[in-house]
Amino acid sequence: MKAVTWQGKRDVRVDTVPDPTIQEPTDAVVRITSSGLCGSDLHLYEVLTPFMTPGDILGHEPMGIVEEVGAAVPDLKVGDRVVVPFQIACGNCWMCLNSLPTQCETTQVTGEGMGAALFGYTRLYGAVPGAQAEYLRVPQAQFGPIKVPEGPPDDRFVYLSDVLPTAWQAVEYADVPEGGSVAVLGLGPIGDMACRVAQVRGAGQVFGVDLVGDRLRRARARGVETFDLRGFDSEKELVAAIRDVTDGRGPDAVIDAVGTEAHGSAAARMVQNASALLPRKLSGPLAERFSVDRLAALHTAIELVRRGGTLSLVGVYGGMADPLPMLTMFDKQLQIRMGQANVRRWADRILPYLTDDDPLGVDDFATHRVPLADAPHAYDMFQRKQDGAVKVLMTP
Repeated sequence: MKAVTWQGKRDVRVDTVPDPTIQEPTDAVVRITSSGLCGSDLHLYEVLTPFMTPGDILGHEPMGIVEEVGAAVPDLKVGDRVVVPFQIACGNCWMCLNSLPTQCETTQVTGEGMGAALFGYTRLYGAVPGAQAEYLRVPQAQFGPIKVPEGPPDDRFVYLSDVLPTAWQAVEYADVPEGGSVAVLGLGPIGDMACRVAQVRGAGQVFGVDLVGDRLRRARARGVETFDLRGFDSEKELVAAIRDVTDGRGPDAVIDAVGTEAHGSAAARMVQNASALLPRKLSGPLAERFSVDRLAALHTAIELVRRGGTLSLVGVYGGMADPLPMLTMFDKQLQIRMGQANVRRWADRILPYLTDDDPLGVDDFATHRVPLADAPHAYDMFQRKQDGAVKVLMTP
């Protein structure tokens, strides 16, 4: 089959690889009909290269048709249309039964000290072959796949794999009071969708912050009050502008949807780039102990949120030696929640919104649809934020 493989920093290729097969009774094989390109994939493209191996198959946002089913998968049959969550979880362990499938005790990558295995995402999360491919082996298929109805196009449901539950959890963790205010830093796919989820869940004021014109216009068209970073000379000016429209206090919650590759963190970027140039035998161990993130967005979030407010971190961070302003965080009495989205925890709450009325705007959420063969160009375009690229879907 054809699949998108990682070969090095900013080097992805479409290669011919062996077709997946049933290896365990709890497996299924899914023929992919749509697969998303995620901002998290760009971290592999640039920052997290020390944890990658040439030939790794990328992608973790798939949907498709079940082609084969293992003997211990009673609720799936060949021909079912399914969305596959990005994490791999059993549904039966203590963590899964307590709505934390990202910490599944059956698939935890204990050798790396990490949580549940993920599709297409570094050796830290099991180096499981990913979903930017023609077919996907799905472990723990007795729990993971979400069956969806025939009829509507893939766009209606494909975001259940990651974008929708990640944005939903970001808003849930932000704990925005009814009629309250929330600022979303970063208006890529997750930040954009988090704004939409906050609106339908009753937030009174939703602010969006970014520096890409296309993303700002897209959010503004849906009623988000936007702030263009390019229009401010400093973080303090941005914070003051948002405080001015929140009674001088700042928003009740801030969602950081940027993560480790924030603009305005030149020193950390230099360290990340230098690490990526080292031989993998050196860069991996060094990154595990001394890696740093670009923290400009997180520092802005800490400064911006009102005293006693909540920070929800949904952008991926991977640093192990990050300096944080603990004095400010303690003094402001902040609550902080973060982590990978627990997809199956939120899926049943999200499905009622995936109707013909389309309150979340999923039907036209994608800005680009490309064949799998164009993946290298799609990665480059998305990484450079060119041609209005906010969300890219690939079709094998």
